[in-house]
Amino acid sequence: MEIRNVAIIAHVDHGKTTLVDALLRQSHTQMKKEVAEQSAILDSNELERERGITIFSKNASVEWKGVKINIIDTPGHADFGGEVERVLSMADGALLLVDAKEGPMPQTRFVLREALKLGLKIIVVINKIDKKGARPEWVYGKTFDLFVELGANEETAFFPVVYASGRDGKAGLEQDLSKMTDITPIFEAILKHIPAPEVNSDKPLQMLVSNIGYDNYKGRIAIGKIHSGSIKNGQDIAHINREGTIKKCKITSLYTFKGLGKIEENEALAGDIVAVTGIPDVNIGETIADPVTPVALPLLDIEEPTVKMVFMVNNSPFGGHEGEFKTSSQIRARLYKELETDVALRVEDNNDGTWTVMGRGELHLAIFIERMRREGYEFQVSRPHVINKIVDGKKLTPYEKVYIEVPEAYSGVVIQKMGMRHAKMDNLETTEGTTYLEFTIATKELIGFRSEFITDTKGLGIINTAFYEFLPDDGFQRERERGSLVAYETGETRLYGMTQVQDQGELFIGPAVKVYKGQVVGQHSRTGDLRINVCKEKKLSNMRSKGEGTMEHFNTPREMGLDDALEYIDDTELVEVTPKSVRIRKVILDEVEARKAAKLAKH
Repeated sequence: MEIRNVAIIAHVDHGKTTLVDALLRQSHTQMKKEVAEQSAILDSNELERERGITIFSKNASVEWKGVKINIIDTPGHADFGGEVERVLSMADGALLLVDAKEGPMPQTRFVLREALKLGLKIIVVINKIDKKGARPEWVYGKTFDLFVELGANEETAFFPVVYASGRDGKAGLEQDLSKMTDITPIFEAILKHIPAPEVNSDKPLQMLVSNIGYDNYKGRIAIGKIHSGSIKNGQDIAHINREGTIKKCKITSLYTFKGLGKIEENEALAGDIVAVTGIPDVNIGETIADPVTPVALPLLDIEEPTVKMVFMVNNSPFGGHEGEFKTSSQIRARLYKELETDVALRVEDNNDGTWTVMGRGELHLAIFIERMRREGYEFQVSRPHVINKIVDGKKLTPYEKVYIEVPEAYSGVVIQKMGMRHAKMDNLETTEGTTYLEFTIATKELIGFRSEFITDTKGLGIINTAFYEFLPDDGFQRERERGSLVAYETGETRLYGMTQVQDQGELFIGPAVKVYKGQVVGQHSRTGDLRINVCKEKKLSNMRSKGEGTMEHFNTPREMGLDDALEYIDDTELVEVTPKSVRIRKVILDEVEARKAAKLAKH
């Protein structure tokens, strides 16, 4: 059977998942009933559906006119770049999905650059042509500019184009929606333009592991493309790890992909994407080879992390009350388990029983924390810090490219705020009342900007960031302009106490919430922290005066989600994360102790 391996590249929310749904349904691929009823089939993770982004790459396959098309979904966010690089190693071509109104977006650029480096054949799909304000001609021009900018050769830059409306399950070679009937033109373009994998079935077995799964009964599952030879269920193989050590193992089960599921096979040939079990310590980027003549394939390079945080056991006064897994051994095991599937993550043990976790950006770590929290873990994390490098005696710090799209009325405040953060403006253009801005900024200056940006643009701005490169450190260090309001005693918050102190700043919690001494309950309106009594009750008397208690107004507190809390804290604070709540606290809860520590730090 002929095979095509196709990766799908798209920016967050450009309709990738919807398009794949249409491909699966219209090829009449059989799926399990509960999967077929779901709307976004590929976004299987709860967090992905909530945030509307793809985090983990997934595999699916469809059959069309006797050809098996393996579809490889790629993450659209640059923080998950570790996923992208290895996923593309399985593909021979890619569908680049672009929104017919917005055009190519910054994160499309990141994945596309990687695909061009690997020399993949690319078909451009201009999607959502049914959208109000769609401008396919403009988008086509912008996409061509992007290819040229990324250094595509002449053959690649004159890409084939298909117009589509993934939601309606229609596509065509012209922009006219009324002439489209179904998704067939996309299948035809894949068969016509994307080459079949180079197959050396008579050579010895070589398979590159690009992804790892886990099964409670069968252990680790290695997923990857067979580069040469064939693989059989039950055969002996050689596993070559990153260090080049060769170990003999036996394949205990072999699967290929069909629809969204896996089906067990006895044999698979070169060019196909398979999942195998039976190799206990297999890792991403390693080779499964023939036991007689084992030859390793080139290792996959993985981009280095740029942001780090310290994770620790929750030792707050409420520690251990809300989580299922809270001991240091449980947290450590979970952190190290994540390393098996997330290549871009690093974990180090510290001498004081905490762990330093390093990742590809603030979002990468925030999503990992959120996933742990939903699994029932309880722990504390420190403020995110960037990871600097020393090269030739110079201190280098990570820089990012920031792409912002805001209504024209808010562009001034965004430029001003970015200027305060020492960002360099690379581009500014305004079309139809929307301003597009491009900046280069140090990652350390960008931490904490997102929540401020949402407030400044009244939620109408769109911000995207992508790692740029390590550049010499400019020496600037951002400090928070205002201090925190800190609970003065442990107890339950009272409306009376809170209305008395609300003019000191902005509160994060409402009445009838349990708080402990040293917990951050709001943001002070000035610099420096202020201890306040939010548990104060009203003294009762037997006199009742006219109109008493009717004048007080309580301002709505600002709710702090996980992302907000991570952006808000400074070095004297921690975020306490439990399955039920996210709290901000001082590292040293007692005021006198904290003052002593601050004095010592100054000397």
